Amino acid sequence: MKICRILAGAVLLFLSVAAGAETFRCGQWIASRDMSVAELLEKCGEPTTKSVRQEDIFAKSAGGGTNRIGVATIETWTYDRGSQSFAMVVTIVDGKIKSMERGE
Repeated sequence: MKICRILAGAVLLFLSVAAGAETFRCGQWIASRDMSVAELLEKCGEPTTKSVRQEDIFAKSAGGGTNRIGVATIETWTYDRGSQSFAMVVTIVDGKIKSMERGE
């Protein structure tokens, strides 16, 4: 009985992780978070729109305050996939794909 509960929990965990891993189709290719930005461009081409912003990165200091320790470059790429599909929004932080989500 205990083994069944453990297996059921593992299956539920796997399904929840798989459901959160967003992918989308680009022609014959599937774009996913684990590909590089270069691969995304190669498979899907240039996005319909791009925006780039800089955000400060802070860390807590020993005295309880915060110190600015750097800057992150955040790019938001939108792929418009036509009237039959939701747009896909790809967030890239410092040159690495961090998320792929359905747009509206």
